[in-house]
Parts: sequence; C-alpha cells; structure tokens
Amino acid sequence: MHSARDDADEDPFDAGSGRGRGILRQPMAVWATAGASVVAFMGIGLVDPILPSIAGGLNASPSQVSLLFTSYFLITAVAMLVTGYVSSRIGGRRTLLVGLALVVVFAALSGTATSVDQLVGFRAGWGLGNALFVSTALAVIVGAAHPVGPRGADGKQASGSATAILLYESALGLGMACGPLLGAVLGDMKWRYPFFGTAVLMAVGFLAISVFLREQPVPARKTALLDPLRALGHGGLASAAASAFFYNYAFFTVLAFTPFVLDMSPYRSGAVFFAWGALLAVFSVLVAPRLQERYGSLRVLAASLVLMGADLVVLGYGDHTTAVVCTIASGAFIGVNNTVYTELALGVSDAPRPVASAGYNFVRWFAAAAAPYLAPKIEEWSDPHTPFVVAAAAALVGAGIVAARRSALTLRAEELEPAHATRDGVGVFAEQPPRPAPAAE
Repeated sequence: MHSARDDADEDPFDAGSGRGRGILRQPMAVWATAGASVVAFMGIGLVDPILPSIAGGLNASPSQVSLLFTSYFLITAVAMLVTGYVSSRIGGRRTLLVGLALVVVFAALSGTATSVDQLVGFRAGWGLGNALFVSTALAVIVGAAHPVGPRGADGKQASGSATAILLYESALGLGMACGPLLGAVLGDMKWRYPFFGTAVLMAVGFLAISVFLREQPVPARKTALLDPLRALGHGGLASAAASAFFYNYAFFTVLAFTPFVLDMSPYRSGAVFFAWGALLAVFSVLVAPRLQERYGSLRVLAASLVLMGADLVVLGYGDHTTAVVCTIASGAFIGVNNTVYTELALGVSDAPRPVASAGYNFVRWFAAAAAPYLAPKIEEWSDPHTPFVVAAAAALVGAGIVAARRSALTLRAEELEPAHATRDGVGVFAEQPPRPAPAAE
C-alpha cells in the first residue's frame, strides 16, 4: 500500500503529519480571528436559500440575481492585490478592523436595497471588506497558531502552518454550513433579514478583534502592489492557481446555480446547503489530512477533482432527489480540495505566505465571479444540464493541470519553512516576533 511517508519527497505536506493533535490549544487572538472568519464565510452562502426569494422580491431574473455573487467575488479578486499593500503599512489588526467595518456597513445597506442593481453594488462593497479581512485573517492565524504534536526522534516538531490551515478551513466549513441555515431561518421571514443579521454578527466580530488582538509594529518590509503578481512567476504557485481557477468554477456553479435548479423553499434549500457545508467542514478538517498522509496531497487532489466532476454530471442529469443527494455529496469533494489547495498556495513557493496567498486568490476568485454569471446564461442558451457538464469539465481540467504540473507542485515543504518563518512578516499581526531561521548545520 502506498503511503505519503514512502515518498515524502513527493508530497509537499508530509511534514505536517502531526496536525490535528492539540489543535484546540490556541491563544485567544487565534480564536477571535477564527470566530470572525466563520461569520465572514457565512456571508458567502448566506444568500443561497433566498436567491429565488430575492429574485421575486426585486422582480429580477436568475441571471440578474447571480450578479450578487459575481460583483462580490470580482471585487474580492481585484482587492487581493491591495490587501498585503494595506496590511504591511497600517498593520494586521487595523486591516482586519477596516475590513470588518466595511462588511458591517455594506451588509446592512444590502438589507435596504430597493433594486437588484443597488443590491449588486452593495455586495461589491461587501466583497472589498471581505477581501481585506479574509486574506489578513489567514496571515494572522498562520502567525499565531501553536504547533501541534510531539517532537519526533529527530527533534523536529510539525510547524504551526498545518494547524493554522486546519483552523482556517474549519472556519470556512462552519461558515459555509451555517450561512445557508441562517439565510433560511431569517429569509423565511423576509429576504432582507439575513443581511441585517450578518451585519450584527460581524459587528460582534469587530468587537472581539478589538479586544483580543493587539497591534505590533508593521512589518519591516512593505508589500508592493505588484508583489502578488510577481509571486505568480513561480511555476508551482502559478500551477496551483491555474488549477484552482478551474476548480473554483465548478465549486461556485454548485453554490450559486444549484438553488435555482432545486427550486425549494428557503428552509428546504437551507437544510440541503447546511448538510453540504457540514460535509465540507468534516472532510476539510478531519478526512483530508488523513487521506494526504496515506496517499499524498497531489494524488488526493487529482482524484477528488475527478470524482467531483462525475458528481456534477450526475447532478445535472439526475432527478430532483438525485440532484439533492449530489449537491450534498459535492461538499465532501470541495472540503478536500479546499484544504489541499490552501496548503499548496501557502507552501509551494518561497514567497512570503501572505503574498503567495494574495496572488493565488487573485486568480481563483475570478472563476468564482464568472461561474454564477455564466451558469444561468449557459442554461438560457442550451438546457439545465449543460451548466453542470461545463462545471464538470472545469473540474477535470483542474485535475489535468495537477497531473501535468506535478513536478512543479512537488517539493520538500520543510525546506521552505525557515524562509517562510523569517520572511512572512505575519507574526507581528498576532503579537509573535518572527521566528529566527535555524542555524546552518
């Protein structure tokens, strides 16, 4: 039986095999940031169960309402280029607070919209705030998370990066699961209420960050606006971003287009996407690390993308019950993919992790913006099955890139850890000084 340990040189993340133990023993700064991240991710799936209600309330078509996702993610993608620039000048804590404040304002304004154009515009402002918050939150958690697991016989201990990624993915999964549920409960009363609810929850997150996260001096090296694009010059990071672009198209076809296909009440749709999000959370945090340890990250990613493509084809051509089952099942594949892609983005190159993450997210969020707009259009041009066939093909292209660019995506992650520890500049966000690189032997 093949295991990741048998080919440690091939798996970029075999060094993190201690992840999962002691993950709960983290400082309050981490928990405050992760808690606010849950609410931030809730905002992504919040509108899922109420998309038909919004369309009815604002006399809008499905393709018009899908622009709620498109404007949100388009602004998020572009804003990724400025998040590092901003945080390296005003500090991580202030960047988080500015992002949270923008989300509070624009989420509340979304609840007051009187036309779909207004709502699309407010969601764009929401996307800007979310970009500032989410990208910096990942850097904070990476900088503050404690390593997990005992030291091995060689005296090494798994770095805190694996722990941070699992915490971040936990927040993503929990937010994705709870967002549709909150949207269903509040949206069943009135489609405007979920937006007001999100504004209140993000205000609570603002207070938590204010209390538990103190600012340290800004990093000595300031991030330039073009640094994320320069980071994409690394073949491994560019390959990860390109593969994630196609994967995200499939991901957000499920998230933004499936509610119209299921055509269910807010409560029923919310229940479906809650189950979807629960699977996403379980597979991203509990299942993905175990699969990576046994089979290797790249094998797991390629296989998960192929299975996701098959699931989408069945979803598109099955009856209503089959569509519900396949929608929920897709959460498992999405959970695995999210974890592996995040690790690739943070560990495959020697660029500072916040810069690498910004470049990676800049590419992939464009697909998240395109899918909600194109899927309804493709249905209008053809039939309800074709959008899922296109999404399945996108997932297979993502798997093909992983297979074709395997050598560029393969490295010894532990060799880059000293460089990340000294160059990231994220420790100051969470009150930890950058860790010195180990002395040369």
